[in-house]
Parts: sequence; structure tokens; C-alpha cells
Amino acid sequence: MKQILSHFRTLSPRRLTARGGLLLCLTALSACDLAPAYNPPHYVVPVSWHGQGLFKDAAPGTIALKPDWWTLFGDTTLNGLEQQALASNADLQAAAERFSQSRAIVMEARSELLPHFGMAFGASDNKSSTDRLFRFKGPITATDEFYSGLASWEPDIWSGIRNRVRVQKYYAQEQAADYAAARLSLQAELATDYFALRGLDAQHAIYTQSIAYYQQALHVTQTRLDNQDATGIDVARAQNQLYMTQAHLLDVQAQREVLEHGIAVLVNEQPSTFHIAPADDLTNIEPIVPTGLPSELLERRPDIASAERRMAQANRAIGIARAAFYPHVFFSANGGFDSNGFNLANLANSMWSYGASVSMPLFEGGLRRAQLQHSWSVYRETLDNYRKTVLSAFGDVENGLSLTNRLRAESERLAQGVATAQKAQTLTMTLYKGGADNYLDALIAQVNTLDARIDRVQVQARALQSTVGSSALWVEDGVRMTCLPPMPQ
Repeated sequence: MKQILSHFRTLSPRRLTARGGLLLCLTALSACDLAPAYNPPHYVVPVSWHGQGLFKDAAPGTIALKPDWWTLFGDTTLNGLEQQALASNADLQAAAERFSQSRAIVMEARSELLPHFGMAFGASDNKSSTDRLFRFKGPITATDEFYSGLASWEPDIWSGIRNRVRVQKYYAQEQAADYAAARLSLQAELATDYFALRGLDAQHAIYTQSIAYYQQALHVTQTRLDNQDATGIDVARAQNQLYMTQAHLLDVQAQREVLEHGIAVLVNEQPSTFHIAPADDLTNIEPIVPTGLPSELLERRPDIASAERRMAQANRAIGIARAAFYPHVFFSANGGFDSNGFNLANLANSMWSYGASVSMPLFEGGLRRAQLQHSWSVYRETLDNYRKTVLSAFGDVENGLSLTNRLRAESERLAQGVATAQKAQTLTMTLYKGGADNYLDALIAQVNTLDARIDRVQVQARALQSTVGSSALWVEDGVRMTCLPPMPQ
């Protein structure tokens, strides 16, 4: 190293400039990337699916849903809540800020590729003590003024800086995917909570209707008891049925209030003043979820895109660790004027310096090799996590399709069960009023009818919620950040 520096000192300024220019050209031309070739694994969708259809026959353009997929349910209240949540949800806005911060980090890392220039200037006025120790002859007061320009540059011979820029760029893309995942999660959570609330509304309506029916039944039973056509046991049974149903109604009201408060937080409203008008029935349209799934569409899911970008970052980190084994070159220059008076603009008062330095590690106790091994291990870990994320995504899609199909069929069967239970309830109550049957049969019919109606609306709500999960997986735009500033190239 000393020989290299002494060689530069012996050169004349003209020859040093020529050598520096030649070295600059060589470094620019010889810059090499030490990161291994990055080839993310491509997972092919299985030929057959446990749900329906052959996924290899599907095309993204024919099966993808539009970004505002919740509008397919045909609910104006849900549409308004989704728009309000996208505009004002605090968690989503925080995710957007993290993406903006990551873009700034990219520009910060990219600045290391370019030369840095600066300027310095200043002045001072000094006075020394006449009784100072070892005082030499000379003036007691002195002034100093200077101004100068600074320049420095590190050529990226081994692409260490470029790989750091790429790491930060991939991190910004990961944050973009995380933002898309947060946005999609918010949309799905809001729709899921909304349909759960509408399911409770339907249960509230059923319990209210049943309570009115049970009050009439209790009145009939009490009248028959007064006429000595019934026993006190029948009245007690009718009262128990009425009171238990009223208790269930109170529980449904409590659940609805809690859900409503949760939705208020999602849309950035005060829970104490937020209210959604109740609905008596689940009348939402249940959209048909596509049954084909090409791997290209699935791999555009935000969580998969985020995992792939983490893997790309780890790949570039290997190149950074490798670059640490090789020499690093640094150029610097400084020039200006310095004087003990105000006559700075004088060639005699000029000063300048420029040069180059080369540093290379010789012995660091295995530090660089340990860092390289660590970077390889991190890359393999991200590869494993990416594979797990893809497989989990396939499982999510299959679960959503299976639930949607099964719950739809279950709801149809329950609709038939409700019709037969209501018919039995009407017949038994008519027979009881006419004295041809006992109240126990009428009570059993009432319980069966109530249970069937509650089960059906619960299944309807679950079917809508499963459709929400399936629809959220089919949004075509994936991590396209149309609502955020574009990524720097």
C-alpha cells in the first residue's frame, strides 16, 4: 500500500491526472457483479384441483376480478364503507408511509454511485497570551480566512454499491407488496365483518318474529289453562321458550354492537357515534368465484410478491459480501484559497490536494468469510419461506373454493328444512288450538323451526364470508401501486 501511495506522490500533476483518468475508465469498464444469478423458482399449478376445473386451461385475462371486487355483492352500504376505509384507515396510511420511506432509502443508496461535491468557507480571528509558556517572537493576534471546494468518489468496481441500491429497491418493492397486502386484508376484513353483522341482523329479525309468535302461543296456552283445557306444565314450557328466545335476542344484540364498533375502527370513525342501519334479511348477491387458477395469477398475490422480493434482496446481499474480499478504490480532491488576511483571490494563496487510495482486507480473523456464509444461509431461508408462502396460497384458494361450494349447497338444503319446519309448526299449533294435540309437540315444532331458520342465516353469512376470501384472491392488479408514487427506476 505504501508503495502505491509513494508512486502516486512521485508523479507530476499532469501524469497523475492522466493516470487517474485511465484508472477511472478502467474501473468503469471493469465493474463486475459478484452476486449469483437470480432465478426465482416458478411453481406450476397442479393439473387437477380438488375443487373444480383444470387450472392449466385458465387465462389471467378471463378469470381475474377487478380491484373493487366488493361491488359484485350489490350492497351500496358495503361499497361506501370500503371507500371510506381505503381513504382514512390509519393502518393502511401507515403502510403507505412505509412504502414512501423505502423509496427515499433507494435514492439515498443510489447517491453513493455518483461523485460527491461540497464547499467549505470560514474565518477566524485569534489572540495569544503574552505570558504563554514557550512564547516565540511573532504577532500576538492573527486572522485566517479560507474557502475551498471538496470532491470525492468511490468507483463501484465490484458492484457492491449497485447491489446495495438493488437491495433497497427490492425492499421498496417488498413494502409496495406489503401495502397491497394491507389494503387487500383491510378490504376483506371489512367485508367479512359486514356480512357477519348482516347475519346477526337476520338473526335479530328471526328472534323478534319468533318472540311475537311465542307470545301468542303463551296467550293461547294461558287461555286454555283458564278454561281447564291445559295444564300448568304447558304454560311453564311456553314461558320458558319465550324467555330463552328473548335471552338469545339480547346476546345477538350484544354481538352486533361489538361488530359495529370494530367496523367503526376500520373506517376511522368514533365507535360511540357510528351506526349501520339494520337489515331484516340477507339479500346480497353471491358472486360466482372463478374455478381456474394459472400460476402466474396466484404468484401476483401480495404476500407471494413480498416473499419473492425478500429472496431477491438476500441474493444481492451475497454480492455485497463477496465484494468485501476485493480492493476498494477511493478518489478525493480538495482545492481553494487560504490566507491570514482578506486578500484571498491571489494565486499565491491557493491550495489544493488530490489523490487516490486503495484498501484491501488482509487478515480479519475470518470475518468476511463468516459474513458470506451468513448471507448464503439467509438466502436459503428466504427460498424456503417463499416456497412455504406459495404452498399456503394454494391451500387458501382451495379452502375458499371448497367452503364456498359446500356452504352454498348446505344453504339450499337448509332452505328446504326451514320450509318443512314452518309447515310442521303451523300444523301442530293448529291441532293444539283445536285440542287434537298436546303442547309438547307444538313446542318441539317451534324449537325445530327456530333452529332451522337460525342455522340457515348463519350458513348464508358464512357463505358470503367465504366468497369474500375467495374473491380477494382473484384481484388481477396484485401489487400495482396505482394510488402511490411510481418507483424510481
